Amino acid sequence: MTSPLALLGGTSAIDRPGPHFTWPPITDATRKAVADQLDTAVSIYDRSGVIADLEDALATYFGVRYALLTSSGTAALYSMYAAAGIGPGMEVIVPAYTFFATVTPLLHVGATPVLAECDERGNLDPADVLTRITHRTRAIAVTHMWGAPADVIELRRIADLHGLRLFEDGSHAHGATAAGRKIGSFGDAAAFSMNGPKPLSAGEGGFLLTDDSEIHHRALLHGQYNKRCRNEIPKTDDLYRYAVTGMGLKHRIHPLAAAMGLEQLGNLDTYLAGRDETATYLRDQLSDIPGIEPIAPAEGDRSSWYGLILRYRPDQLNGLTLDHYFEALQAEGALEADRPGSTCPLNLLPLFQEPGPLFPTLSRRFAYAPGQFPRAEAFHADTIKLPVWHRVDDQHTADAYLEAFRKVSAHHTDLIETGAQHG
Repeated sequence: MTSPLALLGGTSAIDRPGPHFTWPPITDATRKAVADQLDTAVSIYDRSGVIADLEDALATYFGVRYALLTSSGTAALYSMYAAAGIGPGMEVIVPAYTFFATVTPLLHVGATPVLAECDERGNLDPADVLTRITHRTRAIAVTHMWGAPADVIELRRIADLHGLRLFEDGSHAHGATAAGRKIGSFGDAAAFSMNGPKPLSAGEGGFLLTDDSEIHHRALLHGQYNKRCRNEIPKTDDLYRYAVTGMGLKHRIHPLAAAMGLEQLGNLDTYLAGRDETATYLRDQLSDIPGIEPIAPAEGDRSSWYGLILRYRPDQLNGLTLDHYFEALQAEGALEADRPGSTCPLNLLPLFQEPGPLFPTLSRRFAYAPGQFPRAEAFHADTIKLPVWHRVDDQHTADAYLEAFRKVSAHHTDLIETGAQHG
């Protein structure tokens, strides 16, 4: 058959070779910040120089008392859980649908992750959290998926009602807000990643936020031993005697990454404003395309638009499978469209189905299986993720991607007929 679809021999909607989205923006100012740091110091053992500058800037930006830089978001999560006293025999309610590093540090401190369902935006569902609380529950950890704030106000209320800690994983959500407050300021502590594609990127790195001085001091001991601990933990504190050794782990960020992160932070709100404008435009346009349902943040919330999530609706396209639709979309040149893989319901991963070979002491505490979290699994199964461009001069790229979606949806019957013929 003759079809305009590129997958079936037609001309692709996007003829420009990829990549069509790169992050973070590397400007002359970025290069200068890193080069200047090279000439200043490439190793900083205490809270001075660019380390102090970035931590102060982060604390001010997020409106918290303490910001502590780490080598990665995973390290920040690990220090956060350890510093808050989470350990063996304790349960922490976590999202079933998240990137696994939100949860894996809990395994290293010996705690049991209790998975809970997601809501219509892919975020932790407070109603399901309530059903998971037991006498062993000590905390709730929430991820703000793809930059859209979770219902953190309700989660904070639940945590307070039941005497639980609330932890935030804001690794997708730098600068996002709920009820006018920055994500990262609702929990007892919050952890963020600054690796490659994150809204605030340092190439690699992370940070921990808290208003709690004990969590801050214990986080210092967990991964910032010796000089930082000796300088920042009061000598009258019972923990001070451990300052030299801490817990023997090192989670310090590299000064070059800190220099890059500090320069990027100065532009973050500008980038987010551009993303928000683009996301609004894309959502408006995509809403008119059959088979595609863009997900918006809750009213009054502001997303960081780490990704624009689209739910695929096969019932609007005569049952065409997402596999076939996505194959056609990629053939049209929409190479940045993605079906997330490692970010998935954790009950689908071997580590959470059979933890014993890697974590023997946890082998009898949990063993999840496919089918246990149908909402999370359905959300994952029908999701397409798009990047959100932040500049006016990326408009033509966004329009080209819209044309690719329109084209595939408009000619979906060609795919069905061809599939039937091949069948």
